[in-house]
Amino acid sequence: MKRNTVQKLALSGVLVAVAVAGSLLSFPFLGSKCAPIQHMVNVVCAVFLGPWYGVAVAFVASLLRNLFSLGTPMAFPGSMCGALLCGLVYAKLPRLLPTCLAEVFGTAVLGGLAAYPIAVYVMGQSAAVYAFIFPFFVSTSVGSLIAWAALSAMQQAGVLRRLQPHV
Repeated sequence: MKRNTVQKLALSGVLVAVAVAGSLLSFPFLGSKCAPIQHMVNVVCAVFLGPWYGVAVAFVASLLRNLFSLGTPMAFPGSMCGALLCGLVYAKLPRLLPTCLAEVFGTAVLGGLAAYPIAVYVMGQSAAVYAFIFPFFVSTSVGSLIAWAALSAMQQAGVLRRLQPHV
């Protein structure tokens, strides 16, 4: 039990580092800073760590990205909603495609709607309630596609099951 926890914490740290470093590969899109690597990390967390570690990784990565001026406060709702939903879906239905689709829906729709109060009240921007859904959709779609391709290749090679700790 203790070894499994240590392994999960170590993998969480590595994935936080990947998400923060990967945010250097971001691009602006319709008022949002799209960082697809964060969404790839969310799907990887869902597969290897489960929903609660995924939310923790998304929170810490978003916090560090903001502290290092690599992201915006809107990284919090997008990444955390996506991580939670795709983690819950993978826990109930351990298949890659539904997990990636849950990441897209969780980040784009739920995270996009949750970003509205942050944009208006924290950042002082004026925006429509649905303003962040499309930019978040672009970012999360790219990241989910990267995760799906990598994890599918691992699954076809028979490596994925061997690497997964009991989630």
